[in-house]
Amino acid sequence: MQQEFAPAKINLFLDILLKRPDGYHNLGTLFQTINVGDTLSGEVNSTGEIIMRYNAPQEYPLEKDLVYKAAKLLQRKFSVKAGAEFYLEKKMPLGAGLGGGSADAAAAFRLLNRLWNLNLSCEELEKLGTEIGADVPFLIRGGSALAEGIGERLTHLEPLSLPSGGALLVATPHCAVPTKAAYAGCIPSGESRWDAYKNSPFRDFQGAFNKFEESVFPQFPLISEMKNDFLEGGAAVALMSGSGASVFGIFKNRADAEKTAEKIAKNARFVAVTEFFAGFFV
Repeated sequence: MQQEFAPAKINLFLDILLKRPDGYHNLGTLFQTINVGDTLSGEVNSTGEIIMRYNAPQEYPLEKDLVYKAAKLLQRKFSVKAGAEFYLEKKMPLGAGLGGGSADAAAAFRLLNRLWNLNLSCEELEKLGTEIGADVPFLIRGGSALAEGIGERLTHLEPLSLPSGGALLVATPHCAVPTKAAYAGCIPSGESRWDAYKNSPFRDFQGAFNKFEESVFPQFPLISEMKNDFLEGGAAVALMSGSGASVFGIFKNRADAEKTAEKIAKNARFVAVTEFFAGFFV
């Protein structure tokens, strides 16, 4: 079997710009992949079937699995007769705002592009990713990127890096945030904050912002409490990722990150001290 790493993502900035006529919202965000994630292994089979196996039972049916959806999409679009057998080593939590399922789908696109000799470009894979989920196009390449629309309009950046000697702490409290709950009561900001941010030198991370904190924190106090724990532990920046429930903190030294990780471990269903992941095809 061939393997493909599926790095998770965080949002270093996220604002809701406006509600569209189709009911979706235009966003402005700075995506960053991180060096923790799932691992997808796969090999070709001659039956035409897409077979999924996992390191632990999953909470969703096969038809909802984004790896399965990505594979079926490629079969249909390119009349692929071959099938594939996958083994997904799932480490990332569900409903965490870290893009775990989308990262798995992106890994499936990259892996099947090789296994089925499709020879698709990054841009072609990103376009296909929009049919699976809003975060998938970014996660095809990963790294650092500004994204607009529903996440499909990407501007890839030179890879961002943490402060020298620093570390990233990511944790998910014992709750999950339904997307509907995150959007409830969230009034779009317009474009002025986003325009100012994307034209600013954001490499120091001091402009970090997440609009969803306004609606999510009152409903899910465990998340705001975890953010406070990060700041009290010495994080230079702490923020919720995506629509929740995960929180990340940028620490100037790894020792503070590890000490904070130990402190909050009992209140988390996922904890990792890690760093940024520079992405694929770079």
